[in-house]
Amino acid sequence: MKVRKNIYLHLIVFIGLVYLILLTILYCSESASSDAMIQTFGDALWYSLVTLTTVGYGDLLPVTPLGHAVGMIFLLLSAGIMVTLFGAVLSFVTSEGLPLLLLSLQRYKNWYYFADCGVESNTLAANIYKEDANALIIFGEKRNGQNEIPDYPCIYVNASPDKIVKKKKEKGAKCKVFLMKENDIGVNSRAVNLHELPVEVYARTTNGRDKLSGNINFFHSYECCARQYWRSKPLCMHENVIVLIGFGNYGQSILERAILNNIVSVEQHVAYHIFGNVGDFLAIHYRLGELFSLNEESQVRDSLLFYDRSWAESHTILERADRIIICVDDEQEGWSIFWTLNKYYRVSGRIDLRSSRRAPGISYFGANEDIYTSQQIIRTDLNKAAVTINEIFRKSVSYPTLRWDELDDLHQQSKIAAADHLLMKTRILLHDETITVLTSSAVKKAYDKYRKTKYQETVREMYRKLDHIRWLRFYIFYNWSYGAVRDDEARQHPMLCPYEELTPEQRHERDAAWELMGNLSLELE
Repeated sequence: MKVRKNIYLHLIVFIGLVYLILLTILYCSESASSDAMIQTFGDALWYSLVTLTTVGYGDLLPVTPLGHAVGMIFLLLSAGIMVTLFGAVLSFVTSEGLPLLLLSLQRYKNWYYFADCGVESNTLAANIYKEDANALIIFGEKRNGQNEIPDYPCIYVNASPDKIVKKKKEKGAKCKVFLMKENDIGVNSRAVNLHELPVEVYARTTNGRDKLSGNINFFHSYECCARQYWRSKPLCMHENVIVLIGFGNYGQSILERAILNNIVSVEQHVAYHIFGNVGDFLAIHYRLGELFSLNEESQVRDSLLFYDRSWAESHTILERADRIIICVDDEQEGWSIFWTLNKYYRVSGRIDLRSSRRAPGISYFGANEDIYTSQQIIRTDLNKAAVTINEIFRKSVSYPTLRWDELDDLHQQSKIAAADHLLMKTRILLHDETITVLTSSAVKKAYDKYRKTKYQETVREMYRKLDHIRWLRFYIFYNWSYGAVRDDEARQHPMLCPYEELTPEQRHERDAAWELMGNLSLELE
């Protein structure tokens, strides 16, 4: 690179020297003639510029033979210069020059860089632009002919994140980088050294980790779909029989969120009937039998019933179901199951179908527009609520506890699961199952109800017990067990026991997730 710069520098000096010599020859030859129009060096410079740019005013002309010769050289050079200039401008417009210039002029905007311009990237970019009026959308590759022109302003530049960051020059907010292809961070050359850049990275993955390093966050499209499903269609009090058809990536994520989040009463007994390839699920989560009735429907606690046979053979279960969730990974197969159920079966409950596209007139979920949003991917509000829960918890106990940034991934996820349950808590407190979105007014009403009722001993104990059940489910799902002393390496905790066996201080800890609602109502305002 240094050698190339030296060559360019020498070439510029040589061209400048030749140009200066020609001007000197023109000036000397013309100024010696009494009839010459070019009498000064300035006249010679003006004539050369007018000739080389092909403007040709005709106000100055050489009259001497030597002057004519120099003028001819300028005329011949003018055509080459114009072609070169036109080519340079065309190259600047069609290459990365213009996009990079536009980036330099918008450093104080909020930059969102996408490594590709696929369907998922386009959907998330459109949602971000709706939410952030100061957003600058940057795609790190050229748009091909198959991509539709977006409805929002964006810049296409074939450049890596480090090159983009250099243009940002740390002005304004940190650039956010999105790798929207599954496991792209492991194979995309543009993902190299992302952890060293002053950016926030969000990478789509199929593994179970949410963190790689301080600035790299993973997200799972299946988990996003499951979270969006149970938020938009929460479990209701009257629902006791839920059927899941399909137990691939989507089915497992939906069941996982149900296990961690679907706690509406201390007396509930919801039976989940799961049709699909169970695989290693029960082998991995081998402690679920401590909280759930496995493969036998119970009237005192939730049940998980797995079937190897086809869903089509289970007529009685389908007819009893309060809700049927079609969540097979193959979307076309899901549609086929949906039409078959509607055509041949007597189904009294609702049928929810996973569809990546909006389906008017059908109870669907999982549309790209609903999954690929900043609230699902960046999870600002959810993570903020989780941090607040941790701070409230730290203040409510007498023993030393860790700050948010000191927690490992599992314990951060524990607080996020508590924040995820806030919608359900709001519905429970207000006895309103129509609420599917956390608004400031709804949360404030719920918190006011909590403050008025928490001093009633039976009600307070019910609140605490309900959150303890939620907390137990999380740790049992990750295979923790009871231990007299907390041991994170052995995955043992002294609170992994029935609520009745907790000490008064341990019971008091369960208030943190309910007290958060006061903070959340202020945040939402």
